[in-house]
Amino acid sequence: MLEQLRKSFQSCPIVKRGEYNYFIHPITDGVPLVEPALLRDVACSLFKALDLADVNKIVVTEAMGIHIGTVLSLMTDIPYTIVRKREYKLPGEVTIGQTTGYSKGTLYLNSVFDGDRIAFIDDVISTGGTIRALLPAIESTGAEIADLCFVINRGNPDIGRPYKSLVSIDVDSEGVHVLDSYF
Repeated sequence: MLEQLRKSFQSCPIVKRGEYNYFIHPITDGVPLVEPALLRDVACSLFKALDLADVNKIVVTEAMGIHIGTVLSLMTDIPYTIVRKREYKLPGEVTIGQTTGYSKGTLYLNSVFDGDRIAFIDDVISTGGTIRALLPAIESTGAEIADLCFVINRGNPDIGRPYKSLVSIDVDSEGVHVLDSYF
């Protein structure tokens, strides 16, 4: 497991943004090309890593959680909902203020209700700002968060509760270095 993911880091372009070495990757950016074998590798690993017992919804964030959530939903027959960057004004919509290490904005949670048991998945955790904003919003609906898993962990942020990641990485001007992996 994770052979495709590990291999994909070898050719990962690095872009310097100020002092920050930003890695460009198919899972986190949708470029370069997102290969089906890579998505399959990630989804199969998520399936093994997550506790999906009695989970009735998967929650992902826009935009780069969508492709991962789609594949996992197809594998498990568990429906998913997307935390969006646009307001829809649907009944029960939860507005979330979000601040990360590099952006600030508003997110909108829909289709999560009292009694739901959810698994949250996302492409990467680096500062933890997004998930720290989402956790209380999800819990405010009365839903239970059964499990949290990120494909890539960059920086090991403390989010106030345990979470899983498929790989932990470090990034420097030389490239992406896999420090640890779930499998």
